[in-house]
Amino acid sequence: MAHAYIVDALRTPGGRRKGALASVHAADLGAIVLDALVARSGIDPAVIEDVIVGCVSQAGEQAFAFGRNMVLASSLPDSIPAVTIDRQCGSSQQALHFAAQAIMSGTQDVVIAAGAESMTRVPMGSNFRLHADAGIGEGPWSKAILDRYAVAEFSQFTGAQMVADKYGLTREAMDAYALQSHQRAAAATARGAFADEIVPVGTHAHDEGIRADASLEGIGSVKTIAEGGTITAANASQITDGASATLIVSEAALKTYGLTPLARIHSLTVSAGDPVIMLEEPIPATAKALKRAGLSIDDIDLFEVNEAFAAIPMAWLKATGVDPARLNVNGGAIALGHPLGASGTKLMATLVHALKARGGRYGLQTMCEGGGMANVTIVEMLNR
Repeated sequence: MAHAYIVDALRTPGGRRKGALASVHAADLGAIVLDALVARSGIDPAVIEDVIVGCVSQAGEQAFAFGRNMVLASSLPDSIPAVTIDRQCGSSQQALHFAAQAIMSGTQDVVIAAGAESMTRVPMGSNFRLHADAGIGEGPWSKAILDRYAVAEFSQFTGAQMVADKYGLTREAMDAYALQSHQRAAAATARGAFADEIVPVGTHAHDEGIRADASLEGIGSVKTIAEGGTITAANASQITDGASATLIVSEAALKTYGLTPLARIHSLTVSAGDPVIMLEEPIPATAKALKRAGLSIDDIDLFEVNEAFAAIPMAWLKATGVDPARLNVNGGAIALGHPLGASGTKLMATLVHALKARGGRYGLQTMCEGGGMANVTIVEMLNR
């Protein structure tokens, strides 16, 4: 089978809700990172065969062929098609998988995988909540689905609490993990670790959600989401505006266009399990991905496990036994934010640049997704 290569992976800084990126239309936010990706790689944009875009809340400004609108808002030729996909929080990680699969199948040679989400301008859940408020339809889950699983709804907050309870994760431990995320992100920013992956948006060049002065006392003062629970807004990911993109090409394209790859995509996996606990799936997905790739967990130098809630990477650590020093080394979504559909290729940008900086060979990325799904991507760095 042909190989797929990552030439570059970029992201915007994360903007807090109603913060520095709130005035930017989501399509324009995506266009900024598309233009930067093309400019930095030096590739002729006319040879790009498709742009695959992850976006979760496909409503309002993120509706009506949103991926195509990103292309139209950019400097790319209007001859370039695009498509928008939704695998919940893993949407742009799945976009990367689809792009790589197109390359590996020999169907295409140059594809961009991207994601964008303005959670300020298109609030999370508004794509179904507005219909519910207007009395249109039953909502995303039919009675048959709810009856099958004996629930009134599916909730990521409920799932996160279930994971925390199942793995014996206390409020204090999750708050400490959240503090570590801020500390690692602040330290990474201070030493310029994100410089090669961030595309400034106007004058905004740093992740806005990092709290360098965060303390256990401050994090511990935040109310729990559910009475009697342990999940809080402070030990969960931040609502964030952002965009990201990755250029994926074939070996033939590397030679034809004189491109230098950062990494080779070694393995692609997606799996699904219990939709009620929902967020636990990265654990079995990781085991499945490693087996498929013929690697052990000790072969992986760095891991990115999305910090949708502190409980998720903490449960993953407990189940896998990975050294915490190899996980989310530059902080995660608790500090850097989680712009939903953009987070997949955002994490890939952080992973490949961290591997490059540390001279690592293999990196593994995974994240929990609505409906009880998880994607896993394993990359191998080149030219180390």
